[in-house]
Amino acid sequence: MLDKGEYSFSTCWNIKRHTVGREMVEEIRSLGFRYVELNYNVTDELMTTIEPMIEKGEIGVSSVHNVFPYIADKDYDTDSVMLGFDDEAKRGRSVELLVRSMEYAHRYGAKAVVVHPGEVPFEYNIDSELKKVYREEGKESAAYRGLWAKMLERRERLSPIYTKRIQESLEKASEHAAQRGWNVAIGIETRSRCYQMPTLMEAKTICDSLQGAPVYLWYDIGHATMMERMGLYDNAAELEQVKRYIYGVHIHETLELSDHWCPYVHSNDLTGFDRFLGAIEQAKVKVYELKAACQPGEIGESHRIITGKLDGLRG
Repeated sequence: MLDKGEYSFSTCWNIKRHTVGREMVEEIRSLGFRYVELNYNVTDELMTTIEPMIEKGEIGVSSVHNVFPYIADKDYDTDSVMLGFDDEAKRGRSVELLVRSMEYAHRYGAKAVVVHPGEVPFEYNIDSELKKVYREEGKESAAYRGLWAKMLERRERLSPIYTKRIQESLEKASEHAAQRGWNVAIGIETRSRCYQMPTLMEAKTICDSLQGAPVYLWYDIGHATMMERMGLYDNAAELEQVKRYIYGVHIHETLELSDHWCPYVHSNDLTGFDRFLGAIEQAKVKVYELKAACQPGEIGESHRIITGKLDGLRG
């Protein structure tokens, strides 16, 4: 299999198929990847056989995904208020867990920690309801527009409060890392639910306010596509404004509102994804974040198309 060079590959692709960490990483290596992103479901037990591979240089770690390693606590999972909690003790615990992830990243020689920083909380999963209406009645339907307006009013009203809290939490984590001399970037990731943070402009506000801290945007292309389709932001207009803050990318394509597919291959659209090539080119860490349904041949073909197009742009 062709060497994928600087590109990394997330363990989210095959983690459910393995109980032994080494076997999970070997399968990723067999695709031609020299680097992995250790996602938030990687347990201490899986790491017992992955750590020796890292120490021997058999695999490099590009990034780890907060909270790492896995903890069984719904308060701090990937869909939580996290660094913006109202409760100070919970917010403090979220900062501690981020620092813990950064410590592992430093230990493994990773460049970054990917972080889901928080959300504007709702009493129920309004995003799930919106996606259902979107699929059944369409984005232009009265039902969708009415529910969207209700979501957006609350989101926009409360966003400044949670943005400020997230910013303060990130500052604390950054100070902690600086005291220990860790050279690890924090990448705040564009998310897959409309009430989650940050939007591109929220990310800009946070990064602008923390200049000098190692806080950047982690641009998840599939999520950004989904949020654009739902109406949360406009990648074409806003990506240019945040491009300089991008540290890492998650590379995957969204079909309708279903994400983590192989770009170009599963959509059969050989131009639609082109608008994201500049962000991929610029990112210091480039990670494929694909679902288990993606087959090795499809992954290889997607990578061939992406790198071919990037070579063409450079040429």
